[in-house]
Amino acid sequence: MEINVLNINGQETGRKVTLNDSIFGIEPNDHVLYLDVKQYLANQRQGTAKAKERSEHRGSTRKLGRQKGGGGARRGDINSPLLKGGGRVFGPRPRDYRFSLNKKVKVLARKSALSYKAQENAIIVVEDFAFDAPRTKDFVNILNNLKVQDKKQLFVLSSENNNVYLSARNLQRTEVMQATLINAYKVLNADVLIISENSLNTINEILTNK
Repeated sequence: MEINVLNINGQETGRKVTLNDSIFGIEPNDHVLYLDVKQYLANQRQGTAKAKERSEHRGSTRKLGRQKGGGGARRGDINSPLLKGGGRVFGPRPRDYRFSLNKKVKVLARKSALSYKAQENAIIVVEDFAFDAPRTKDFVNILNNLKVQDKKQLFVLSSENNNVYLSARNLQRTEVMQATLINAYKVLNADVLIISENSLNTINEILTNK
């Protein structure tokens, strides 16, 4: 699949790039995508939720009512879960939600996500660009030139460019990341994928023959 290379003014440069069929042209695997997205979202969870249980509450241990004949459940002291202000039964405890996946599964997930974007014609290849200083207005002009200002965009750059990142940081629908860090969730979450020429080579190197 060939795509025209555009400049930041939204004009064709006269060059074309060929998307690797082994990365952008495979049959997407939905189950692998589900696993990878599930892992990504699980890894974002803090896991710090905590509720006090019966033994962690302060209060008298005096038995408030008789064992039998009260017409209700046995409730013991003031910290009983049956009473208002008492401990919680089986409440949440701090835990780690992270889990691991095989490398080949994660690679296949990225290929599947990229293939979906290629099928949707939601990939734009642009010349490599950089900013001398952070300027959000210049970045907005790029979005307008590429006619993607109303879509959720993911810019994939070949190397870290702090000025470009800072220029896009305040834009609600825009995210910038390096080609080495892309994952299935970020690709699927974007409406359009904007890839620089060099980052396309990086993606090919990372995902080819894996």
